[in-house]
Formats: sequence, structure tokens, C-alpha cells
Amino acid sequence: MAAPASRRAARSLRTLACIALAATGFLATAAMAAGTDAERARFRQAYAAAQQGGDAWRAQAAGLEQYVLFPYLEAAALEHDLRTLDRARVEAYLTRYPGLIPAADLRRDFLGELARRKDWTTFSAMYQPGLGDSLSCFALQAKLSRNEPLVFERDLADLWKKPNLPNACDPVIAAAHDQGLLTADRLWARIQTAAEAGKGGTVASLAPWLPPSDAPAGKRIAQALNDPAGALRDASEWPDTPRHRQALTLALQRMARKQSTAADAAWQSLGPRFTLSEQQRGAVENALALFHATDFDESALSRLAALAPGAQTDATREWRVRVALAREDWAAALTALDALSEAQKDDGEWRYFRAVVLQKLGRQSEAQALFRSVAEEATYFGFLAADRVNAAYAICPASMATDETREAALLSDPGLDRAFELYAVGLQKFARREWAAALSGRDSDTRRLAADLAFRKGWYDRAVFGLSSGDALRLYEQRFPLARQDGVVEQSSQAGIEAPWAYAIIRAESAWMSDARSGADARGLMQLLPSTAELVARRNGLAWSGGESLYEPATNIVLGTRYLAQMAARYSGAPWLASAAYNAGPNRVDQWVAARGGLAPDLFVASIPFKETREYVARVMAFAVIYDWRLNGNALSLTSRMTPIGSAYALPTSGAVRRPVSCPSPAVAKPTPPSPPAVVEPAPAAASSAPSPDEPRQ
Repeated sequence: MAAPASRRAARSLRTLACIALAATGFLATAAMAAGTDAERARFRQAYAAAQQGGDAWRAQAAGLEQYVLFPYLEAAALEHDLRTLDRARVEAYLTRYPGLIPAADLRRDFLGELARRKDWTTFSAMYQPGLGDSLSCFALQAKLSRNEPLVFERDLADLWKKPNLPNACDPVIAAAHDQGLLTADRLWARIQTAAEAGKGGTVASLAPWLPPSDAPAGKRIAQALNDPAGALRDASEWPDTPRHRQALTLALQRMARKQSTAADAAWQSLGPRFTLSEQQRGAVENALALFHATDFDESALSRLAALAPGAQTDATREWRVRVALAREDWAAALTALDALSEAQKDDGEWRYFRAVVLQKLGRQSEAQALFRSVAEEATYFGFLAADRVNAAYAICPASMATDETREAALLSDPGLDRAFELYAVGLQKFARREWAAALSGRDSDTRRLAADLAFRKGWYDRAVFGLSSGDALRLYEQRFPLARQDGVVEQSSQAGIEAPWAYAIIRAESAWMSDARSGADARGLMQLLPSTAELVARRNGLAWSGGESLYEPATNIVLGTRYLAQMAARYSGAPWLASAAYNAGPNRVDQWVAARGGLAPDLFVASIPFKETREYVARVMAFAVIYDWRLNGNALSLTSRMTPIGSAYALPTSGAVRRPVSCPSPAVAKPTPPSPPAVVEPAPAAASSAPSPDEPRQ
């Protein structure tokens, strides 16, 4: 569907910023794909003109007709003029450029415009299945406009399985109801799907259509999801029926996440009134125990230990360990570690903490052997373990063999050619889409070779994402690029922080995608919010050109390193605590420090209630070790960067003791497990049906 003018204007500003970035060659190199510098410069000018609509761009594009990106120019102009386009102009473009991404986009957007116009005749003539739920529902609206009845199995069955649908589907669902297609069984089936996904809005919209005898239960399931506190207040008046038991279970689970103490009181009052199944009781007890644990309540450990086997999950078993570690109850921690699943016991985190616990219990030989085993892995816990036994860090770099014939074939691939050129001119979003389409279905060796090519051309995020499994994890040069021309070392020095830490933050935050943008509107390499960046600029007397400037790496790094320095100063210089604050916010970290600030750093990190922040701190600190090694040939010990809370951290001097790096024998060497970046590619992704138990509460 066509974007509002304001959104198009914002997108144009951002695109121009990206094009300006590419013009500087900041993250790109000169040898990119087949285009010449002159062609790229002319294309940038023509593309900026095309984004304003009309045909003025054609004069600036003279001579570019054979340039691989030429189709993107006309597409940009047509997209701008979407509301005035007719079918002939669109179909002429689609005929000239069949199969190209801008052609597919134009078809999709023009169909959305036709739906806005309610030109259902033209819409039906141009529609193709598989273009998304909105257009599928518009196609059904077109059918309804011709007075054609809906057939549930043919028209709605696939859509009906989805817990949430776009607004374009509302008239279709209403028509299906009016035609008598939404039987009670079908309504309940979708209500169940939506309830399991936590989509209370969907349940609320469907409940009034249930038979009068069922509607109250449907509304109460919606209330449980949308207003659990209100549902629990009302539940004493509910009948003890299967649907109401489900509503009560959902409300208690939701309330446990928000206010575990209030949920406890409601459970004590309401539990005896309802004949919940064993599974439902287990689900409630699980939620209560888990969220008392994330609150570190006094009863948390006993609750977790008392859970019935059927009510236990990996999350409750894990949190039993975390609570015991936070209490420094080593006997309880060992019992909890023994209760982990076999898969959990094999995880590096729990092997490390088993060694810590064994050491605390005086079982030194067992602890040392386990530390040495974990130290054979190039991970956060592997580095911590190596520090415990004074071992070298087990980093085993590998290199890729060159294959000029295959490289030439890849570079001649039209899709990859377009991808590299789009990156060269600063259209990174399109570049990633062309990249994904060109490599779809290709074998792993080809994908790795393409990622290495991208790395050598300065397109670092393709290497980070493309070399993320198996033996490719040992390609440290590609996976942890230094990009020395980006100013990280110089800006870190000026800000008073360590360059390896700043590099690690970039790698964890954006994986080197300079146009990365999070759902919270954090932008660029170091994922700064515009409001935060503006304050940092003002505090440091730096120029501020608005949020769009954060997509320029130079600006982002200047402001990001200063913000890191600001966070470090708040925590006595400690990079690990500052990293936690960078991710979760300093106010939350201050709360955790107030509650558990006496813990050793590794135990404190293990006790962080937010899974994302725990993993983020571990990822950043491990990445800092790897970047330190890449910059200096060896690395400061991870432990030296994880100073006790309240102790001052001093920047390393030139004579600082560094830990050597060596590769264990092939029999024991293990690649670094993949660490997903905090920011994923800006492409549609299915949201998790249920958040992690220890995610931040709303």
C-alpha cells in the first residue's frame, strides 16, 4: 500500500543520507562490482531526482541506460507518483523488467493504491497470489464487490489459522460472518489460536459473534489477555466451566509476569474455586515460581524446587540455578545444576558455573578440570574459565582459500552484481534484498564465498550474517572486521574508552549495518536513539544534525563513543556494567546494583533478570576480547575488564599484562558458537508467540 507523504519524505531523507555516505566511500572500497565511479555519481544524482517524481530524472540519467541499476530510477519515480499512475504505465514497467525486485515492489504498491481507489476491476486484473495477507484480503474484497460469495475452505481457511490479520481483512471477516460461515467451532478454533499467541484484540473482536451461551466465556478470555488484573477481580463470579478455567489460567499467568505478589494472592483465593486440570495448575505454578524468581523473592528458591516434574521447564530449572548463585548458596546451586536437563548441562554457561560451585565447595580438582574443558571454547564463559586456570585463550583463526573461477562466476551473477552496486551507491536495504534473492537456494560454500567477497569489498554485515555457523565461525577477520578507516580507534581514544570495547558494541548492536534501525528507533552502527544522541552532542559540545545523521558512521561513532564514556563514568569505568546500562538503561542497572551489588561480576551478570541483557553483556565482553586480540595480537584478560562493583576500572597502559592466544589441538578445539546480533536485518519477521519468561515486564 502507498506510504503517506510524510513517511515517503522521511524515507527520502534517509535514502539521501545513505547515498551521501556511499559517496564518501566511508565503509566501501573503490573496487565494487562493475559500475564506474562516474556511473555511480550520475546514478546518485538521478536517483535523488527520481524520488521527487516526474521525468526530470531522465536528463540526469542520460548514458546510464545500460547501467545495472537503471531500472531502479524509473521505479523510484513511479513509486513517488503512485496516486496518479494508471495501469498502462505500471504494466509497461513490469513488462520491461520482469522478475526484478523494484518491479515486484511496484506491483504490490500499485495494487495497494488500486485497493485504496476501490478500483477492483483493475486490481483483479493485476493481482497475483502470494503478495501478503493485506493484498489477499483486498482480493477477497474485490470478489465481494462482484457479489461473489465467499467459500471458507478456499478463501479463508489459511487466513483463519493466523492469530492476527491486517485491517484489510476486517471487511472480509465481517462478510464471512454475515454469510454464516463463522460457525461456533470455527470461531473457537481461531480464538484458541489467538489466545495461545497472546492476541487479546483478536479474541475480543471474535467473542461477540459466538453463540449467546458462549460469548461471555470468549469475552473473559479476551479480558484475561488484555486486563488480567480486572479479570482476576471478576473471576470470583465466574462459573467453573472449561472456558472460564482457561481464562483464569491465562489471567494468572499474565498477572504473574506483571505483579507476582498480586498473582499469588489471586491464586490463593481463586484456585480452590475452579477445578483446574493438572496441566493448568502446573502452568500457573510455573509462572508464579518463575516470576518470583526473576524478582529474587525470598520464596523463589523453595518455589522452584517444589515444582512438580510436569510443571518444570528449562526456564524454571535455569532460574533455580540463578537464584541459588545470587544467594551464594553453593549446596543449593549444585543441587539445582544437577536438576538441569542433559542439554542444559552441556551448555558452556552451566559447565562454567558448575566449576565455580565445585571450587566454592572445596572440590578443587574437579573444578580445575571443568574450567580447563570450558576454556577450550572461544566464548564469554570460555574466556572466564581460561582466566580461572591461567590458560591461553582458545582462539583458532581460519582463512578461506581463494577460488578465482568461482569468484568470477559470482561477480557475473546479475543479482549479486545489482546487490554490490546498490551497496556501492548507498541503497543498502535494496542491496540486502538483492543479495538474499541471488543467494536463495545456493549451497553453503557459495554463500560463504559470497560473504567473503562482500567482506573484501567493505560490505561487512554480509560477512557477519553469512559466516555464522560451522567452521565459518573461525573466520575472525571477516566476522570481526576492524574497518580502520571508520575512526573507532581515534574516537575511542578521544572519548577516553577502549577501542576493543567500542568495536564490540558496534558488532553486537548492528553487526556493521550502518542503516540499522530498531523498533525503538535506535539508529546506525551503535544504535543510538535520536533523543539520546542529541543530549550527548549537547553535553560534549558536538554538532547535531538530527536523527538522520545517525546513519552516517562518522557521526554515529563520535556520539556513540561519548555515550559509552558517559555510561562508563557512571559505573566507575567498568565496561561490563556500562554495557548492561547501554542495553537495558542505567536506571534498571542501578536497581540491580542496589539489590545485588555485592556479587562477583560473573554472578551478577548471571542474575540479571532480562535474558536479552544477560546475553548482551556476555556477547559484548567476549567480542571485546576478540577485537583486542585482532588489534594487538593478544588480549587483556576478560576478568580484568570485569572489575567488582564499586571498584575503579583503569584503562590499560602500554605495559598491561595480556593473555596469550593459542589454538587447542584439533581433538578439542571448538568453534565459537553463533551469537546473534541485537539488531536483525530490517525484514519482516514473525514475532514470538510468547515472550521469554525473563524479558522486561511491561
